[in-house]
Amino acid sequence: MAPSHEDARTLRVDAERNRVRIVEAAEAAFAEHGLDVPLEDVAEDAGVGIATLYRRFPSRDDLIAACFERRLEEYARAAEEALEAPDGWSGFQAYVERVCEMQAADRGLKDVLTRTFPNAKALEAHRRRGYDLSVLLIERAQAEGSLRPDFVLEDLVLLLMANAGVVQGSGESAPDAWRRFLGVMLDGCRTEGAAPLSSPPTPRQMMRAMRRLVRPTSATRSKT
Repeated sequence: MAPSHEDARTLRVDAERNRVRIVEAAEAAFAEHGLDVPLEDVAEDAGVGIATLYRRFPSRDDLIAACFERRLEEYARAAEEALEAPDGWSGFQAYVERVCEMQAADRGLKDVLTRTFPNAKALEAHRRRGYDLSVLLIERAQAEGSLRPDFVLEDLVLLLMANAGVVQGSGESAPDAWRRFLGVMLDGCRTEGAAPLSSPPTPRQMMRAMRRLVRPTSATRSKT
């Protein structure tokens, strides 16, 4: 016998409720423990079985995309707002500080900003927009002479990778250590007193590096 209209509606409501609970539990777990938290723990925190989690999110990347699309949109919006700053340096500085603060506040976002997720189209679209706007921020600051002329987008990615390492390493013992690190790094970005740098990694090399950070099992249903 086919389910009644009311039964079908109840099933849809239950499914959506489970989805919301899974995403909320994953957001909390990713923020505290990073992207590699066991999905069994997420399911337990959500009050559902692991089979239910995989039914809603067949891969880890699917769950990550559901949790971080809004945060990646915020990342892109931060660049948009920085372009409205009165001068190039203050815009560039405010943007880098804001993104690094976002990394420090959310261990999952710290990882998302320095990895790629080719199968998460919406997530990657926000990342690409953020990157494109970052180029405009860099060019604006360089045009006014405040940002060293040899600074490239790959340097910004390296800075975020390094900040992620500081956040990871200092942890709760020194939660604001990233602020001092960033201050040192920003001073090194200024034109005044800048010494020549070695050649930067190529965009292709940086993309490979970001992909290497993705766990091989992230797109499978194997336990982690």
